[in-house]
Amino acid sequence: MNQAAFIHETSIIDGGAIIDEGARIYHFCHVSAGARIGAGSSLGQNVYIGPGVEIGSGVKIQNNVSVYAGVRIEDKVFLGPSCVFTNVLNPRAFIDRREEFKATVVKRGATVGANATIVCGITIGEYALIGAGAVVIRDVPPYALVVGNPARIIGRVNERGETVERHS
Repeated sequence: MNQAAFIHETSIIDGGAIIDEGARIYHFCHVSAGARIGAGSSLGQNVYIGPGVEIGSGVKIQNNVSVYAGVRIEDKVFLGPSCVFTNVLNPRAFIDRREEFKATVVKRGATVGANATIVCGITIGEYALIGAGAVVIRDVPPYALVVGNPARIIGRVNERGETVERHS
């Protein structure tokens, strides 16, 4: 039996957005036109999903996260509270740079910790774990454990997020 999506009455779903079965969208969210929220995914309070953004199945997005145009989130990704994605390298309020958006991909099973910043134009590999507060400015390989500002690899994790190797 397919479970209907839950959308809280305070959330805004623009025309043309696709919400798959079993998705849960909580208080004060905004899903823009052309965006897709995959089956069984969850958007916590005050989440913004930009135009055309693809959110995979089984994704958990915690409170106060904005996923802007140009970002793609694959299946079973965890986005921690208040993590940040960018989509242009040199923004200016007075210059329209929509044509310069850089694609960012978060691969299957990856975790982005609370308050981490993901600078546009990178790929975070499968099952990688980005520590809280990290500032990621380059691609992250699969299964990497990444922390700091700028973010650096300090080890490897398994699919359960457990550290299996530690670097100094």
